[in-house]
Amino acid sequence: MKRFAVTVEKFVVLLLALALGGTAFAQTAPNTKSLGEPKTALYVGNSFFYYNNGMPGMVGRMLSAVVDPQSRGQYRTTMATIGGSGLDWHDLESFLKPGSRVASYSFTADNKVVFNKFERPFDVVVMMDCSQCPIHPQLKDTFHEFARKDSQIAVKYGAKPVFFMSWAYADKPEMTQQLAEQYTIAGNANKALVVPAGLAFAKAIARDPKINLYDPDKRHPSLAGSYLGAATILAAVYNKSPVGNSYTAGLDAATAAFLQQVAADTVKEYLGL
Repeated sequence: MKRFAVTVEKFVVLLLALALGGTAFAQTAPNTKSLGEPKTALYVGNSFFYYNNGMPGMVGRMLSAVVDPQSRGQYRTTMATIGGSGLDWHDLESFLKPGSRVASYSFTADNKVVFNKFERPFDVVVMMDCSQCPIHPQLKDTFHEFARKDSQIAVKYGAKPVFFMSWAYADKPEMTQQLAEQYTIAGNANKALVVPAGLAFAKAIARDPKINLYDPDKRHPSLAGSYLGAATILAAVYNKSPVGNSYTAGLDAATAAFLQQVAADTVKEYLGL
């Protein structure tokens, strides 16, 4: 029965791909498969990150649920977002250079301030361009230009670059393959890991279209969409399975479990693990 279900899913994805005139997955295979064991991350992007009280915060809570309690204090997520922004709107170097004070302090769960001391501010920088920029005819070149520049800046300050592959609009599913291809090309060109969130959205919809991943504007993520993005980050960036994670962001247990499995499966397939 399980084999039959998987076959049906692949058949549905194939039909979608044929209807869109392409594949449902990135045609170019990613080169970077793992980042080791990062603990601190800076998320640079736009409202797709900060909707629903912040996808990075969800990642942090999922990490807290699976890491050794004694090491939780070593994990830190920081978000720098501008609504509607592309990568070219952000001055990444200002976030990373010595004296910037970004992430110099944070607050514990019981509201105590902690002054952070570190050799480098972040282990990884997770970057997302505007939702159309990587495939827009007038902005595509800018995406690749700043993917290169920002990757170089991240490496300069001791961080590994990561690209967050965003999802298609609900009413433009053809964007899935287009975004996947451009993000994968950028990842390979800059030795960066790519988080296949857009492919996870497509897989979730193929498996169960009743679960709504979108805000009413058909672009921004619903709570379930943000959670799926966070679970995909957990699997790809931190190499920790989201399956069975106790943090559900307020979703019902069945929905959370479904999204956790989709994220795990998508990362495994995309990275070829």
